[in-house]
Amino acid sequence: MEKIQVKDRIFKVYMPESEIQKCVKAVADKISHDYKHRKPILCPVLTGSYLFVADLTRYIEFDAEVSFVRYSSYDGMSSTGKVKKILGFPEKCKGRDVIIVEDIVDSGLSMKFMIEELKKLEPASIAICTFFYKPGNFKEDFKVDYVGKEIPNDFIVGYGLDYDGVGRTYRDVYVVDDNE
Repeated sequence: MEKIQVKDRIFKVYMPESEIQKCVKAVADKISHDYKHRKPILCPVLTGSYLFVADLTRYIEFDAEVSFVRYSSYDGMSSTGKVKKILGFPEKCKGRDVIIVEDIVDSGLSMKFMIEELKKLEPASIAICTFFYKPGNFKEDFKVDYVGKEIPNDFIVGYGLDYDGVGRTYRDVYVVDDNE
């Protein structure tokens, strides 16, 4: 579909599924190389990263352990500026390599909060993996280790990303169509 309507907004195709899968494969190849002889725990952040981590684990060349976490800072199309822990990191992260898997890193506020929470468990290492990254909005000082695609400050839906709870299930990624 070239255009979709999600709630009160019209969106147009931004990234087709075929391009998404190429980016996921490239990220998985880097992770597979970097963790060739290690067994990290992947900690995908619900709800947005569920499709990304499903595809990522199918491309990774090792048997990855997955443990979901849930933190939230969004309401509608914008961040509230406050991060809320709903489901934290498990104790088994202690002493292990942990890769936090996110759908999108925007300002970095939520991720910074999650990193600080995870550090309390004393993991062996922490890496950040995100499908989308908005470097123009990023305001923190941590490194994003694995990026599927850098994007400008556009509001997107699909492939796990939502607009006020809906729009996640599309195979393609869509951007707000300002011409509508």
